[in-house]
Amino acid sequence: MSAVFRRAASFSAVSRIDFGRVCVFFGAKNGKYPDGNQVLIHGSDTRAALDTPIVANHIGPEFDATELVVMGHVHEDHMAGLHRLPAAAVHVHEADLPAAQSWEGMLKAFGMTDPAVVPDMLAKFQSDFFYAPRPDAKGYVDGAKWDLGRTGIRAFHMPGHTAGHTVLLVEPEGVAFIGDIDLTGFGPYYGDAGSSLRDFRRSVMRLPDIPAKVWVTSHHRGVYTERERFLNDLAAFAAKFDERAQRLLDLLHESPKTLAQLVQHRVLYPPGHESPWVIDAETRTISQHLAELLADGQVQVDGQGVYRPA
Repeated sequence: MSAVFRRAASFSAVSRIDFGRVCVFFGAKNGKYPDGNQVLIHGSDTRAALDTPIVANHIGPEFDATELVVMGHVHEDHMAGLHRLPAAAVHVHEADLPAAQSWEGMLKAFGMTDPAVVPDMLAKFQSDFFYAPRPDAKGYVDGAKWDLGRTGIRAFHMPGHTAGHTVLLVEPEGVAFIGDIDLTGFGPYYGDAGSSLRDFRRSVMRLPDIPAKVWVTSHHRGVYTERERFLNDLAAFAAKFDERAQRLLDLLHESPKTLAQLVQHRVLYPPGHESPWVIDAETRTISQHLAELLADGQVQVDGQGVYRPA
């Protein structure tokens, strides 16, 4: 299948690449957060979008004609264009559905523990991501299919990043929207209340089995059309799991530490980096790695919650 590069003749010069009935619009800096990459599908019966990042607001009529939105997962940056589509049907994996339907559901999915930061978070999401919940959103399950006319979407539930994170395959084009298995140098993110290190490991292992010819990430990397390059970057992305575990072991070899002390050293973000969710995300991430290390017999913990190498 040949790809066609061109500029979108709409609100602004948004770069795009077409694969048959599938169009990928690139967000700022190749979709680097806070933006993302937008996938649109021109079925002969239905026009569909996969997620709606910030760039959706700059595409124009081609995006605004969307009749169906299938969300790969729910985070603020993937909902930034939903406000433009009040009449479109919105489908979300059932495990992420409450996060799409209400602010309270999203906060629960995030696992926010400091109520003092919640008003500022909501204000930021509304101003930066045009955040508006979709109480009309409907749930789907693994294996769900949508027939759009001469093309369709198939869902492969691949949790870890969120409980409902799903890879969406457009057939017969063979374009897989792999969402926030985004292959960035930052590595996998599994710091929400509904995230899972164990599930993320499994999802990364399963991803190459999807019968795709093209892989589209939500962020930064963009589009892969060469399987070897895709697999190499996927391996580097997955290596972050063990790199983080090794960092924790190195810190414990320096001296025994509590979970709170390990959180201050960070494994996701640089030391000193601050945002409303950092402490919660680091705590959940490190806790999951410590649980693995305990199960593997590589660390031990005493009654005071102090961890040390086994």
